[in-house]
Amino acid sequence: MEKQNRSFLVAIFLIICMLFAGCNTDAEQKVSNADLPKNDTGEHAEKTESGEEIASAATTIEEVVVQHSGKLVDKYMDPEIEAARTVDYTKYFRFYEDKFIDIVHKELPNYFQENEELSREEVYDYLVYELGSGQYKPYYEKLASYDHGYEMPELPNGKDELEIAKKEITNLVILMDASGSMKASIAGGIRMDLAKEAIEDFTNGVGEDVNVSLLAYGHKGTGEDSDKELSCSSIDAVYPLQEYSQKEFQQALNSFQASGWTPLASAIEKANELLAPYGKDGYRNIVYIVSDGIETCDGDPIQAAKKLNESNIEAKINIIGFDVDDEGQNQLKQVAEAGGGKYVTVKDPAEFETVLKKKWQPSLMQIMSQQGVYLREYVDQLNDLINIYDPLSNLSEREANRIIEAARFLAAEEWIDKETADYVSERANQMRELRKKHFSELKEQKSAEADQARKEIDANVEAWKEKWYKELEKES
Repeated sequence: MEKQNRSFLVAIFLIICMLFAGCNTDAEQKVSNADLPKNDTGEHAEKTESGEEIASAATTIEEVVVQHSGKLVDKYMDPEIEAARTVDYTKYFRFYEDKFIDIVHKELPNYFQENEELSREEVYDYLVYELGSGQYKPYYEKLASYDHGYEMPELPNGKDELEIAKKEITNLVILMDASGSMKASIAGGIRMDLAKEAIEDFTNGVGEDVNVSLLAYGHKGTGEDSDKELSCSSIDAVYPLQEYSQKEFQQALNSFQASGWTPLASAIEKANELLAPYGKDGYRNIVYIVSDGIETCDGDPIQAAKKLNESNIEAKINIIGFDVDDEGQNQLKQVAEAGGGKYVTVKDPAEFETVLKKKWQPSLMQIMSQQGVYLREYVDQLNDLINIYDPLSNLSEREANRIIEAARFLAAEEWIDKETADYVSERANQMRELRKKHFSELKEQKSAEADQARKEIDANVEAWKEKWYKELEKES
């Protein structure tokens, strides 16, 4: 009897141990499930055999752009083949039909053998994980930042700068560099003498109702350190702002010679003071600087030019560099840009006279040959845009087709049911349409911007040509 009781107790003990072990297994399973990463919907994300998480597939354009390449696509498909242009479609089609489909049919069932109870959303997520494209971002960024590259050609407009609009008076201020370096000789004579001759010829042609002033700077003292203060403070209006008189202007030109330092910034500030009473309403203010070098009086000519141009008078500063070295050209260009004007350089008297007398005025040949946007530029722009958009569109189409074909295969092999395959195909088509609509709209936007820029440039060039044809008719 006692033996039977011991046997009964042993049996009860074993049953308790088994039950206890089973409870532990359930508890461990619950902990394991609780530790699984969750996807965007709050559900537990799937994992592959290697433990890699399968996140929810993209549902927005923002998510599409940063989407990772599908594992099978990344492993077996060359990026150039996947994004092959439409004209090279057979490059993708042949690879897909001859090699890639067999890889898909071989690889995909492995996952479904291990994961039999997948929801239809999980099936779609997995197919994007394996077959999606990861090349959207570089092409999309190129499309989003696309610039047509059209630029308005530089149209000579010299006469226009001295024309007087209705109820407008033109004030023309010439700043003459009279620093010691202007005493240097070049082919044809002394820099200062040649510059004066060209300026005199220039002012002779300004016409009536144009006020002119001539400011000399750096024309006192010498280039010695002892004379720096005197020379740098020497900026004189040798011809005050008034109507042009040939005799008086010539006397003003002859009243100074090349002498000392180069107070370019102070000369621009002096021009600012001179033009201050003449605001932009009713006046057109233009400053011409003739110089052979950089500021040497510790001023900031770039800041002075910017201040003058941005002031109420809105004066433009045009600079003619006379036989200037590289350092001087660099600074003078920056001064002209800060002053809203242009910089040109001349090397000899003939160039100097041409620039001053016919500044940026076009020849008949220039007028006849000038075009806005050339045909080759237009063709290049269209090709550039297509070269970006076409691969982007193809990536979208090919991703959708890969997923739909895979779903059909899995249904035919009974790894998923028909309803799931239909759902996957519908999701793939919805994302295809979302991508297509957004990419197409962005392309059309960029194309419209290019067309608008091209039309504006063409219209401006045509107006410019018409104006100069009329000018030539007046002269002939």
